[in-house]
Amino acid sequence: MTKHFLTLLDIDPANLDSLLQRAIELKRMQHAGERFAPFSGKVMGMIFDKSSTRTRVSFETGMAQFGGHAIFLSPRDTQLGRGEPIEDSARVLSRMVDIIMIRTYAHDYIETFARYSRVPVINALTDSYHPCQLLADVQTFVEHRGSVAGKTVCWIGDGNNMCHSYINAARQFGFKLRIATPVGYEPDADILAAAGDSAWLCHDPVEAISGADFVATDVWASMGQEEEQKERERKFADFQVTAELMSHAKENALFTHCLPAHRGEEVAAEVIDGPRSIVWDAAENRLHAQKALIEYLLAK
Repeated sequence: MTKHFLTLLDIDPANLDSLLQRAIELKRMQHAGERFAPFSGKVMGMIFDKSSTRTRVSFETGMAQFGGHAIFLSPRDTQLGRGEPIEDSARVLSRMVDIIMIRTYAHDYIETFARYSRVPVINALTDSYHPCQLLADVQTFVEHRGSVAGKTVCWIGDGNNMCHSYINAARQFGFKLRIATPVGYEPDADILAAAGDSAWLCHDPVEAISGADFVATDVWASMGQEEEQKERERKFADFQVTAELMSHAKENALFTHCLPAHRGEEVAAEVIDGPRSIVWDAAENRLHAQKALIEYLLAK
């Protein structure tokens, strides 16, 4: 049976923990200059409906370091943008490449694609989830503080795809998630309910962040929501992660952001550029965590 990675729930907790330990080892090897190229001749198809910096560079670099190759596929340049059925694209591409990553809008697009694919499909972001970023975020916390199990993690801002993946991460990695969103911007009710007591929602950022070990946020208006920017700025004004807000978390609490960041909006410059920020380590760890994921999915 072909393994896919569409959400964090697709890999059981024990294998997720092993995957992150492997990511840390692959990072050590890469930093030490050790060549490890187990996938010579393997090809990744990279389908991008949404623009990207970190996603494209990390996957393409990862395949190159593994001795393989990655092909960038844009709807503007392929039949994907001219109405070819998803099922047909999946059937054809999966006969030519060894693994596929997709960055798109609707989550049901990637679910349909995976259903008809012969090879592993990776969710590199949909409107509903961003699981690869969570692998990197949790890896980074582990590197700095050890296991995240039993810790208190705080999500502040929009109840978006990143928030949904943090909810799933709480279930899979065993931490307690506190979510603070403005009224009307809560995460999907079904995703939240499925997490049971692993995740808790409120509308007060101070209440949510109090005593937290790890704090995360994201832009107030994601791709496709640009026309809502001014309205969101007004409603999210009290949800900026400032030094004052961070003072309510634990003294050694860490901060992260999936990037790109808007200093002065969802986060203050003194926080993202400050000593408690692990944003840049997490951005690098997209490479290493995804390499471990690729290795896991291609393992015979």
